[in-house]
Amino acid sequence: PNPPTAALIGSCTNSSYQDISRVASIANFASKYDIKVKIPLFVTPGSDTIYSTIVRDKQAESLIKIGAIFLSNSCGPCIGQWRRYNHDYKKKNSIISSYNRNFPARNDGSIKTLSFIASPEIVTAIALSGNIAFNPIKDSIILSNGKKIKIPAPTSNSLPDKGFEINKSRYISFSKSSESTKINIKLNSKRLSFLKKFSKFTSSSFANMPVLFKAKGKCTTDHISKAGSWLKFRGHLGEISKNTYLGVYNSFYNLIGQGVNPISKDRKIKELPNIAYSLRKQNISWAVVGDENFGEGSSREHAAMQPRYLGCKVIIVKSFARIHETNLKKHGILPLTFNDIIDYDKFKNNDRVTILNVDNIASDQLINVMLIHENNAQEIIKCKHSLSSKQIKWLKSGSALNYIALKNKKM
Repeated sequence: PNPPTAALIGSCTNSSYQDISRVASIANFASKYDIKVKIPLFVTPGSDTIYSTIVRDKQAESLIKIGAIFLSNSCGPCIGQWRRYNHDYKKKNSIISSYNRNFPARNDGSIKTLSFIASPEIVTAIALSGNIAFNPIKDSIILSNGKKIKIPAPTSNSLPDKGFEINKSRYISFSKSSESTKINIKLNSKRLSFLKKFSKFTSSSFANMPVLFKAKGKCTTDHISKAGSWLKFRGHLGEISKNTYLGVYNSFYNLIGQGVNPISKDRKIKELPNIAYSLRKQNISWAVVGDENFGEGSSREHAAMQPRYLGCKVIIVKSFARIHETNLKKHGILPLTFNDIIDYDKFKNNDRVTILNVDNIASDQLINVMLIHENNAQEIIKCKHSLSSKQIKWLKSGSALNYIALKNKKM
């Protein structure tokens, strides 16, 4: 096979002190034989603390000796923040990484890049060999003198012997006086905008809600809020919301990221975010129905902020990914799961949803959901929720930030 064009380690996944120490032990072995990486090897430590600690303990130095390049302690290429210099984006190529996702175009924005996932140790071994099919258990690296050597199994400590190195050099303390701090953002900026409070809770906004779509199958945070080139808008909620649900499979129409405006006489197929924007302009709340493990994947908060910004009030699914469910709670969206999973099949195109007892929602109690079909027939289904007493206060305030602001105002 063609050699990979890059090898990448880290970001939020597989980037702990133990992970970096294990690949550093491989680097130390390689240095004894003056072996350098055959392809670019990029390392993204999991945090500034991890980076400071591996610098102190010399693991970073070991990796640099074999040619590794350290990137910022951020999402980086894992989420598409990767500008590849001197790279032909039109050419089909392969990369190997220890990231947690390898969707097409995820890492460098190019559909031509095929991304393969492996452990940090395997990624390092492949970088040293230059062969994406390299198996360090069976295969050897050939030295310049023709000698063959095998890479030994990596070793490391789980935690640093000297503890973690806490680096506060980049921390800037905030001003206690808000009057002395003024933030200026251009009114026509598409990259930055002020984050305004979400609308206040009203029970009427949970009544007669159209269902924007019914997701079938996998619906990850990448399906909900695409990464890649969209990330330049992450500081502007209005702009990045234009990608909301573009990757979702809408079972109502057997289309991806598309549907029909449920309140419009115009039955033309449109993109889901365009429909959501139209509903928002008319101050119409809407609901979403989903499948298993809804919102799996990365922890990106925009996957909850964007639907809330566009007017989503409730999401009813077979099951949630834990982090996404929590993010929905923080932003004032009511996350519900079917008490009887077969109720998923009861939702049809052009249905409406009303949350009957939303005013009296309480921990560990079922929620009654009225399903209103297109022929005006009604049926009530039971749904579960996992909101704590404090999270219910978030909902009733409009969001967690609304709740904190209101609480601070009273103090």
